[in-house]
Amino acid sequence: MNGKKLTTWKDKILFTPGPLTTSRTVKQAMLKDLGSRDYEFIEIVKNIRTHLLNIAGVKKNEYEAIIMQGSGTFGLESVVGSTIPPDGKFLVIINGAYGRRIAQMARILKIETKVLEYPENALPDLEEIEKTVKEDEGITNVCVVHCETTTGIINPIKEIGEITSRYGRKFFVDAMTTFGAVPIDFNACHIDYLVTSANKCLEGVPGCSLIIAKSSSLAATEGYARSLSMDILAQLKGLEKDGQFRFTPPIQVLMALGQALDELEEEGGIAGRAVRYKTNYETLLAGMREMGFIEYLFPNIRGYIITSFLNPVHPNYSFDEFYRKLNEKDQVIYPGKLSTWDGFRIGTIGRITATDVKVLLNSIRETLDEMHVQLKPVVVKER
Repeated sequence: MNGKKLTTWKDKILFTPGPLTTSRTVKQAMLKDLGSRDYEFIEIVKNIRTHLLNIAGVKKNEYEAIIMQGSGTFGLESVVGSTIPPDGKFLVIINGAYGRRIAQMARILKIETKVLEYPENALPDLEEIEKTVKEDEGITNVCVVHCETTTGIINPIKEIGEITSRYGRKFFVDAMTTFGAVPIDFNACHIDYLVTSANKCLEGVPGCSLIIAKSSSLAATEGYARSLSMDILAQLKGLEKDGQFRFTPPIQVLMALGQALDELEEEGGIAGRAVRYKTNYETLLAGMREMGFIEYLFPNIRGYIITSFLNPVHPNYSFDEFYRKLNEKDQVIYPGKLSTWDGFRIGTIGRITATDVKVLLNSIRETLDEMHVQLKPVVVKER
């Protein structure tokens, strides 16, 4: 074999918060060329936008689905740059790296920005949020990350949305790693703008961000945009006029997303997908505890999307070696993104099942043996 490694059809399994493992049929959907003005492609885009509103549980004209080229971060920056008034003030509620990134976007765009920042393992203080919004009448827009994938913490978007609505502010939710697998009641949460990405719980591939905007809120932003290409109101007008993008769209990415949304529907929608992801999460948690790994977050504030674990304190343990050995076994986990704690993250979303999680757990056991790392099983009292 001349020393060459044999290739197989099977990809590495991605236990990450996205990009993530996709189905073979989603991959196959990209194996075709279409023009951006092709009738077939325009129909695909139309169906995607309808699908997104159905998943959100909202009606056309009450809300609009807008597709933007680029990763989820591009969609977030599009909303930040397009929906805050020229003289507006932006409040960003932060308990992780992704909230800090949104605040950074706003500052670069010269938007007056105020932050309320909390520890990465703690929920935001609702009383402080209400006090801030009530007393600072200059605040026009409020933002929070639903699942802060720095740790996997789930923030209380319903309670924050109620506060913003009470004081007449616009509410913007980064639902990058929840939309499609975690129920979100747009009306109860008083959401004006929500952003997600094709390559998270929708199980598509990277290349486009997805914005669901309240029609009345978006209509009032005429002239706010600080960018030509990232103007979401102009993007919506183009899509509504002739179904076409103003600039070159990621055609194959959208073909894959169309297939992925069909598969979400076949699985039973959000409820069906949530069952599989929860089973993945519960399988992972039991296996990791048995091996001696400790979770970073209390159970009552974390979701079933991604779980943070502390690196074990053992003289033979090195995360870099641990990660490399798992990667060699075709199991890809996620390094930590914690500023105050030393750990790593394992995602339980994407086209994976509990069987795949068990394979990962076996690979972790083998890797610990290879590293001569022995840990004591963890017994955790649910707090």
